[in-house]
Amino acid sequence: MAKKNETAISPTRAENYPEWYQQVIRASDMAELSPVRGCMVIKPWGYALWENISRALDDMFKATGVQNAYFPLFIPVNFLEKEARHVEGFAKECAVVTHHKLEKGENNQLVPAGRLNEPLIVRPTSETIIGDAFSRWIRSYRDLPMLINQWANVVRWELRTRIFLRTSEFLWQEGHTVHATKQEAIERTYMMLNIYKEMAEKYLAMPVITGEKTEAEKFPGAEITTCIEAMMQDRKALQAGTSHFLGQNFAKASGIRFQSAQETEEYGWTTSWGVSTRLIGGLIMTHSDDNGAVMPPRIAPSHVVLLPIVKKVEQNENVMAYTRDLAEKLREKRYHGGPIRVQIDDRNIGGARNWDWIKKGIPLRVEIGPKDIAEDAVYVSRRDRDRKDSRSMPKDRFVDNICELLDEIHTELYKNALEYQRKHTRDIDEKEEFEAFFTPVNPDRPENHGGFARSHWCGKKECELAIKDRLNVTIRCIPFDREPEDGTCIECGTRTKKGRVIFAKAY
Repeated sequence: MAKKNETAISPTRAENYPEWYQQVIRASDMAELSPVRGCMVIKPWGYALWENISRALDDMFKATGVQNAYFPLFIPVNFLEKEARHVEGFAKECAVVTHHKLEKGENNQLVPAGRLNEPLIVRPTSETIIGDAFSRWIRSYRDLPMLINQWANVVRWELRTRIFLRTSEFLWQEGHTVHATKQEAIERTYMMLNIYKEMAEKYLAMPVITGEKTEAEKFPGAEITTCIEAMMQDRKALQAGTSHFLGQNFAKASGIRFQSAQETEEYGWTTSWGVSTRLIGGLIMTHSDDNGAVMPPRIAPSHVVLLPIVKKVEQNENVMAYTRDLAEKLREKRYHGGPIRVQIDDRNIGGARNWDWIKKGIPLRVEIGPKDIAEDAVYVSRRDRDRKDSRSMPKDRFVDNICELLDEIHTELYKNALEYQRKHTRDIDEKEEFEAFFTPVNPDRPENHGGFARSHWCGKKECELAIKDRLNVTIRCIPFDREPEDGTCIECGTRTKKGRVIFAKAY
């Protein structure tokens, strides 16, 4: 339990941001490292977050005609070889299965045996194997559009891992669609990106910038990659979701053909799009503070915890009856399509109980003692505000206004995050200023840098890669809302009228 004027999380964000992030996850009991290097165990509080995110996304997908399906975890290696840019992009991240059984070898140790005729890739993404299915399912333009999503796990053998942000195995959804026309596929690409933007802003209270990736940064095999980019509290960018227009590249590689209304044989136009458990890392780094996690109400595992306070045994029955009655009334309320999620914590562990819920980030904590009952009131604390910002409220008013109160918390979280993003986003036109913006004052604290730079770029890959090699700064996106503007490339000085792009260090 933190003492007065101390924080629950040590080190603080200012002292060591990467370690602070790990400690918030540990203190909130969301996840832990697994015995397998680079993998994680998602605990109930963290998994409930993912369930709420996936449930809301699933509803939004289905509202646009998307259906769910499931495809194999294993992909024949020859499938990946069909699309050259795709295999090149993922070759270094693939986990490969070469044997199908174990046998006892020397010293009774188990060793792989039964070599497979063809190695199998543990899916890093499923374009190729889903494309194979689509090639069988689609025969006519009447079969289109084909709109499929799967909720699954994927494996990318990462060298440097961090819970939720970049792990060797993670949970995600991946959508795959086939269309009769190029325009329809492009429209679907942007439609799904807008759904991701809605999830980020309306559920996670996380403001994002939407745009298109450069040639160097786009998805392997895609013609267009669109993205949402968010700013974390260390001012790094987080790519929180992507949606790709794949053109006919994968259709030709997989043989996805259909007979058109004019009775000609055509290749389909395809898209893919996905978000992952990385969103949980994003919300942690957007909203959490030095006392632990802060949960946006619309996806919080629970909205409110009731904390009965009993100092005398004879008061217990009365306090608990009042608490259970309040819980029932709250659960009758509807909030964004579902009931208010209520926890009752009657553990007798003193102040540690309150701190447990502060660290978990539950939006509202409600204390109930004999004095509150005598006044037919409750004592309410908001997680998004200072610990001292607590107040007594009549019970009925609290019940009647809880949905408005939760929405007020969401609005303030979003407003604060947006103000932070804007404060640390700067138009930069001089190379010297650009270099200084991304150079940490203290080499021991590499996360201390400026934030997002809006600067001009000539469009040459050479300039983009030179900045990346020198400063570890990438073009996060070419914003959709950018206006044509005269300027000079921040790297080579070439004049350009294209407008500004977003440069940042990123996860």
